Amino acid sequence: MAFKINLKPKFWDYRDVAAGPYRNLFSLRRIWYLSVFLTAGAALAPVFFLAAIDYQVTQKAIESENMLRLSRLVSNARRTLSFFLVERQSAMEFLSRDNSFESLSKPSRLFDILRNLKTSFGGFTDLGLIDESGRQITYIGPYDLDSADYSDQKWFEEVKAQGSYTSDVFLGFRRSPHMVLAVYCDMGGDRGFVLRATIETEDIHQKLLQVETGSVSDLFIVNHDGVLQTDSRSYGGILERLSVPVPERADSTRILERRGEGGETLYVGYAYIDETPFILMAVKNKSEMMRPWLKARRQITTYLLGSIAIILMVVLAVATYLVSRIHAADQRRVATLHQVEYTNKLASIGRLAAGVAHEINNPLAIINEKAGLIMDLLRPQPEAALRTRLIEQTEVISASVKRCATITRRLLGFARRMDVSVESVNLREVIESVLSFLRNEAQYRSINIDIQIDPEIPDFDSDRGKLQQVFLNLINNAFAALEDGGNVTFKADLISENSIRVSVIDDGCGIAPEDLKRVFEPFFSTRTKQGGTGLGLSITYGLVQEIGGSIDVTSRVGEGTRFDIILPLKPETMK
Repeated sequence: MAFKINLKPKFWDYRDVAAGPYRNLFSLRRIWYLSVFLTAGAALAPVFFLAAIDYQVTQKAIESENMLRLSRLVSNARRTLSFFLVERQSAMEFLSRDNSFESLSKPSRLFDILRNLKTSFGGFTDLGLIDESGRQITYIGPYDLDSADYSDQKWFEEVKAQGSYTSDVFLGFRRSPHMVLAVYCDMGGDRGFVLRATIETEDIHQKLLQVETGSVSDLFIVNHDGVLQTDSRSYGGILERLSVPVPERADSTRILERRGEGGETLYVGYAYIDETPFILMAVKNKSEMMRPWLKARRQITTYLLGSIAIILMVVLAVATYLVSRIHAADQRRVATLHQVEYTNKLASIGRLAAGVAHEINNPLAIINEKAGLIMDLLRPQPEAALRTRLIEQTEVISASVKRCATITRRLLGFARRMDVSVESVNLREVIESVLSFLRNEAQYRSINIDIQIDPEIPDFDSDRGKLQQVFLNLINNAFAALEDGGNVTFKADLISENSIRVSVIDDGCGIAPEDLKRVFEPFFSTRTKQGGTGLGLSITYGLVQEIGGSIDVTSRVGEGTRFDIILPLKPETMK
């Protein structure tokens, strides 16, 4: 069996044909749309507003935290590197003042000093004493630099002028990347010497590695010309030129936002190291740093979407429920108006029938009187063929008059019971009075009507007019479902001391299962194209309720339909 879910509410295609020029006021679909949009807008606006604020605040907070961390990283690395260089430069200044030129000229003394420097500080590769002319007097180290001439080197002139010098990384005579720390000692009288030490770049690189950088950082040193002084993860090896511009000088740590070569956004932190040619730089990919923000953004988005879904479901459910209630109330209003109209129409028909019956009774009385007079005049006459024929025709006239009188009495009885009145009724008599109006149609269509009433059923108190209307509606419904030659059965039995069951059974086309539960709804009809209004069974249901009973229906397509009415013998309250 196919399982079908119908999400369309009953009011969706409802149109009030009697709305006139105010049709929009009665458009339930329009009311539903307005309810949903206004309620959803009022409910979702604060949610979107708070989500947008939370989005911006969270993003700014995480960006600020990331920039603060990067700034702290650069500052810590700057202090580490500055202390590394200043410590060694101060040691060399102390040695140049604590030892004479003659003492430092001795290889053994210079060897002891280098050994002590390596032991105490580390990072020193060699040590050399250079005289005023730029010639190296004594050298202790792994390279063959004895008697090397530095008179034409730029650093030699700078150390004499400034008193101390820290070089950037260069190859020099040894053809290996290194940097130089040099101090000048002035002995007076245009005499002096330079104490020069070499520090390998690897020692500086190891100092940078000791600073916690994380997996998304690139920490390196460049000189003022943009030449790398240490290896970089992203920008090349030592002594290669940096592909990004050298940042402008600043007295404190700065953080910049720049575009990388691949179009990615980068955070660049840098700090100039005083009295050196070095710039310490740290580069982090913004997208990598913003991963915590992506998690927070997913949480905000999930919260927002969840809130929207819940609010929309509640709004849709409430709007549908309220508009459905409006639709149901409107249906009850229309059904009540139609029922009043239907009742008034029946009352009018009853009054018309009573008037017609009265009008017919008068000429019938005259006809009956004249027929009796003719009979009285003919009886004394001698026997003759014409006399006999006239008497027979007069008797036919009298019989027809009696038949017409019976019909008018029934019309008067039906009309008198249009008003609500509780009286003792006989079930068979009520059913017969209703069937008397439909016998001709039944005979014409060869419909067999069978009445099976339990003789134990006593007369009971009820509203005769409403019972007649209930049975009339059910018989009309049964006739509409029958083909010519069908069967209609009235069956009544006593089911308890206080109630009876009356069943109207036909063997017509039956009712589909999906329609069976809606047959008592106002305006629902399976015969709209054959003139059905959808009010007959709805009114029948209301009438049965009013006389204190209940009605149920069972049906099979192609086999027929059965309406069961439970009626009280002594209703407590008649509505």
